[in-house]
Amino acid sequence: MSNALPSLRQLRYLVTLSETLNFRRAAEQLFVTQSTLSAGIKELENVLGVVLVERDKRNVRFTPMGTEAVERARTMLAQAEDLVRVAKGSHMPLTGLLRLGVIPTIAPFLLPRVLPALRQAYPDLQLYLREDLTERLLEQVRSGILDFALIALPYDTGELTVKELFKDEFWFVARQDDSLARAKEVAVREVDPARVLLLEDGHCLREHTIEACGARRMSSRHGGLEATSLFTLLQMVDNGMGVTLLPEMVIKAGALTGTRLTARPFSHRIPARRIALVMRRSSALQTDFGLLADLIIAQHAASTRTRTASRSKR
Repeated sequence: MSNALPSLRQLRYLVTLSETLNFRRAAEQLFVTQSTLSAGIKELENVLGVVLVERDKRNVRFTPMGTEAVERARTMLAQAEDLVRVAKGSHMPLTGLLRLGVIPTIAPFLLPRVLPALRQAYPDLQLYLREDLTERLLEQVRSGILDFALIALPYDTGELTVKELFKDEFWFVARQDDSLARAKEVAVREVDPARVLLLEDGHCLREHTIEACGARRMSSRHGGLEATSLFTLLQMVDNGMGVTLLPEMVIKAGALTGTRLTARPFSHRIPARRIALVMRRSSALQTDFGLLADLIIAQHAASTRTRTASRSKR
């Protein structure tokens, strides 16, 4: 085995090929020729002394060592990018490109309040947003594709740095003619688990709803319809197919407008999810992380100053 070390260029080639599984598409993304890409991968294999990629005319397959090399390459590329950001000047936080991931049950309800304030406070910031499920966002933070992610807890974040921002309480949501909707407040124990509609697997809101209702009680559900999105979930409830629980953030954003639905707060032992910002521990954007977290907290606090009055009117 050679004493030479892999280059960042070779590692970038490897990661891009793993994402496309196609030499032509990978070369196009990297703005190089296919022969250059192929030669770069071959050079990397020579440096490491192992086969990383199995090639034929139709398929590209990664060997077990190739798969491990891709994961390590992602980490090394992310750390190299962090080093560059430190060198370019951490004295100017929240400037240049920032890549933020947000889960679907937060993005359309919180960002309309946060983004104008962020643009006003940091006009030189170029924000790239990606909406996706929690598991994929966290993996993209770990690999350096994203800088931060805005998610809801509880969720296993592993080794990532986590900053909890605020609690987002759940409300009971049903049609206006539902018996429980006639009360000013609802007790969690009064909600029939068999009637609760959920999002499909993969959405953290599904797990949070199950936890809010009581995992033991929800285990009595037998099958049942599940929604692929929050919009579909609301349509299902609006058409009398069941009831659900929604975060206060969603309700205050006007998600029930134009429907026959109403929201009622819970009377005690109020279930809630916790909104949090996460990043890699090795990230060079520690200052940016803190400033963004503070801005989101401030915007949320401003929007909830009339919370008590709002509840009394419902």
